[in-house]
Parts: sequence; structure tokens; C-alpha cells
Amino acid sequence: MKDSVFNCCFLPPLPPGEEAERTRRPRNMAAAPTSSSPSSPPPPDKRFLIFFDFDETIVDESSDDVVVQAAPGQKLPGWLKDSYRPGHYNEYMQRVLAYMAEQGVSEAAIRAVIEGIPASPGILALFHHLRGQARDFEIVLVSDANAFFIEAWLRKAGACQLFAKIFTNPAAFDGAGRLRLGPYHSHACLRCPENMCKQAIVREYLARRAAERGRPFQRVFYVGDGANDFCPSLVLGPRDTAFPRRDYPMHALIGQLHEARPGDFQAAVVPWESGEDVVARLQRLAEER
Repeated sequence: MKDSVFNCCFLPPLPPGEEAERTRRPRNMAAAPTSSSPSSPPPPDKRFLIFFDFDETIVDESSDDVVVQAAPGQKLPGWLKDSYRPGHYNEYMQRVLAYMAEQGVSEAAIRAVIEGIPASPGILALFHHLRGQARDFEIVLVSDANAFFIEAWLRKAGACQLFAKIFTNPAAFDGAGRLRLGPYHSHACLRCPENMCKQAIVREYLARRAAERGRPFQRVFYVGDGANDFCPSLVLGPRDTAFPRRDYPMHALIGQLHEARPGDFQAAVVPWESGEDVVARLQRLAEER
């Protein structure tokens, strides 16, 4: 399966072998350019790069948990829940979506529950701030959710055009009405689930954009919450800032690293409870040259 790299609000390619089904998809499902044919890079004058996670960062719940509300009885059978294996969550969600299709759950029903997820506190205010600073900030989303969920929510929130790139697991409805989910990539990182290492994505993006721009960004920021957001935050340098959601796994893991190996985590750490906390910090840092 090809990597899912797309510009909002488009969906990535279907898995290999299913391309023929693309022509039978509903007309409102547009295909995205693949990673081998990216769009033109953003203007090179932006000083800062900010990465966002999606689940429990941009939205206040896990979209994978919320989609179950569209299932019969708003729950999954025990045999399906018991099929989960640690580190293989993407495979598990493939089975969940297959089950929902077998139960006749429609695209409209799935879209409705995803669109109804509330934004995390202050996130929309943070988006408003970033829109007002468009010349300074390049904004990228890196998520272990999937393309359909993210596209649906961002489109409903009117936030699609905020993001220069979105890196996530590919997902699209096939001609039979089933939401087909795949892994983003394979990797060798022992910290991360088998389908996605966000550090690998962040490293590659930073290197590519530095080459395109002819220089690195002045500062890089990462806003997240989960254990899989800890790994990419290790890439950040002394001038950069990690924004872990307070008392969530990313925050705890950074604290544990500070205690175990002081100085190993190079970036400044600013825990957040509201997007307004991030806005306040960005305003101060943006004034520094």
C-alpha cells in the first residue's frame, strides 16, 4: 500500500488491487495525489513549522472509539474487542470497519458521528491564531487515525486549508460501501505501532523541507498527547518546543525521560490544557528573532 500523504480535503489512493473499485465510489469521494506526485511546496518565507496530532489533540476524543457509536447498539461484540493485539491497532480497526460494513453501517452514519466529535478545549482559538499568522507558520498534521475521519472532521470544522500536509493511514470507501483502512508504512522503530512511526515521518519532512527552502525552520513545534507523539518529539532541538497535553501519555513519558536521563530531551516543554496555552507561548516565541 502506498503511503497516505494528502492535501486536505482529499482522500488518498485505495489499497493495491482495489483501484478498479475507485470508479464505483460515490461522486463525493475525490482521490488525492500520491506521495510520488506532491503538490507545490508552501512558500519558503515561513519561519516556523508546527506539527499537530489529531485524536485527543485536535479533537477531544479518539475517533476510533467514537466511530463505534455508528455500530448496531453503539457497541462491538466481545469476540471482536478481544481480537486486539498490542502494537497492531491498525489491523484491529480494519476488522472493526469490516464488521460495521457487514452490519450495514453507512458512510453517512460514520461521517455523522465523526463530524460530531468536539474539538479539544481552545483548539479552534489556536487555529484562528494560526490563520492570522499564516506568513509565519507552516502547519502539518501527523496522525495514526485515518484519512476519511480526518477529512470529514476538518471539512466540517472549516479547517481543511490550514494544513500544508496531512500524514495518516489511508482510508476510503469502496464500491461495496466498506471503509477500507490500511497502514501508513512499515518501519523498524520499537517504540511505535507497526503501521506508523511519527518520528520517521517528522524526520523526513524536516529534511525535505530544509532542502526545498535552502535552510531549516527557525523553530519547530509539536502539539500532541499520546505515547506515539513522544517518539517524534525526540527529534526536536533546543530552540524547539514540545506541547504535550497535560497529564496525558506524551507528558508522562517526557517527564520520565527527564528523570531518567536529564538533558536528553532537548526541546522546551510546555504542557497544555487548552489551545489558548499554546497560543500564549507561540505569541511570545514569535516575537523572538
